[in-house]
Amino acid sequence: MLLILTAGLISLIITFVGTRFWINFLKRRSYGQFVRDDGPTAHHVKRGTPTMGGVFIIFAVVVTYGLSHLIFQSPVSVSGLLVLGLAVGLGAVGFIDDWLKISNARSLGLTAPAKLALQITVGAAFAIAALNFPDDRGVTPASDFISFLRDLPMFHLPFIVAVLWIMFLIAAFSNGTNLTDGLDGLLTGSAVMVFIAYAVINIWQANQWCGAASTAGPKCYEVRNPLDLAVLAVAFAGALFGFLWWNARPAKIFLGDTGSLAIGGAVAAMTIFTRTELLGAVIGLVFVLESVSVIAQVGFFKLTGGRRILRMAPLHHHFEMIGWEEVTVVIRFWIISGVAVLAGAGLFYAEWVVGQG
Repeated sequence: MLLILTAGLISLIITFVGTRFWINFLKRRSYGQFVRDDGPTAHHVKRGTPTMGGVFIIFAVVVTYGLSHLIFQSPVSVSGLLVLGLAVGLGAVGFIDDWLKISNARSLGLTAPAKLALQITVGAAFAIAALNFPDDRGVTPASDFISFLRDLPMFHLPFIVAVLWIMFLIAAFSNGTNLTDGLDGLLTGSAVMVFIAYAVINIWQANQWCGAASTAGPKCYEVRNPLDLAVLAVAFAGALFGFLWWNARPAKIFLGDTGSLAIGGAVAAMTIFTRTELLGAVIGLVFVLESVSVIAQVGFFKLTGGRRILRMAPLHHHFEMIGWEEVTVVIRFWIISGVAVLAGAGLFYAEWVVGQG
């Protein structure tokens, strides 16, 4: 437990203190955000705000993970390295997108097909690796089942289908977080709560782990490296919490696609490795709502020849367009995220309690 708490503290300090220097570095090079012209007019004042804050968050988490293990002389795990690899890989995709926007001085970076293709490539590499590397009990980091509160026995997938399912989850979560990152602090604050939820889930799974003879029981969890995943979940939560100081309205720096895609990848990995893939849609409800709003808006627009369901998509922009202040939208979405996190954690715990009866 001390390792977990130390990881959270280190990552928080790194981003809280270090982001100020990263902002100055970006300002000196004029690496600022370009705002879409068709967005809310209130956002035009944000043009030029430093972006690519996700670079520093990834840096903080990687340093924290290595340093905390070094301090406590604890070995790193395959699961932990895979989560970091996915976050760094998707962060690199986001960095390319951010860099194209900056270098071309426009709000458009990678084309949607190109971005999705790169996400799929990173996701495929992660999926194949995660379905390998079994431990001495034959348990791999990811499983070939669809899961809700744990693996669902009736949904056993062939290897190639399992790879495709994991790729879908990674694309869904990373695009969901990417769409959510449209208001100051919205994604950062929501993601802090999601990672805290997964830290709790991982700690609980470690305490009820099938691989520990002292705690193994009828409802134990057949997972890999839950304590090490808890370290990473807390490291992400701490890094984002420290970053929120600078990202809250009025934001001094934005996450950029570098940060939003990396966050989505890390969340997806947590759902996959904890065997809570469908529960992730509850815990990350805000990300789901943002994605669904865009899908519904585009689909309805095409089907009706130009009519719209929302004033503007993603969903947070709709509420801005009907007159809500940006800070009001952010706080209310945080409330929704908090309720969703509590509901998801409650479902997870209730399943275990019922199973013990």
